[in-house]
Amino acid sequence: MEGSVIDLSRYRYEIAKDDLDTAKVMFKAEKYKAAVNMSYYAIFHALRSVTALDGFDSSKHSGVIAYFNKNYVKNKIFEKDISKKIDKAFRLREKADY
Repeated sequence: MEGSVIDLSRYRYEIAKDDLDTAKVMFKAEKYKAAVNMSYYAIFHALRSVTALDGFDSSKHSGVIAYFNKNYVKNKIFEKDISKKIDKAFRLREKADY
């Protein structure tokens, strides 16, 4: 395997940062649907950055979120409140996209 899980995690973290920067630009430009979308993707790629350290990935957003909640929130590595924020971001992104 080329690279390591740490490299993959860092790569996904950089994507998350770029998505967040894009969300800020979209918000300032009053492109709110795009800002919501990119904000969610920043969260999603941050989650994938964390789960990459376990060698986990999923083609489904719900799979990544469920794995994160089961392995990081339930085990109190992250606070329970973050799970609610992730869920809200997921629902807002769906509403903005569809």
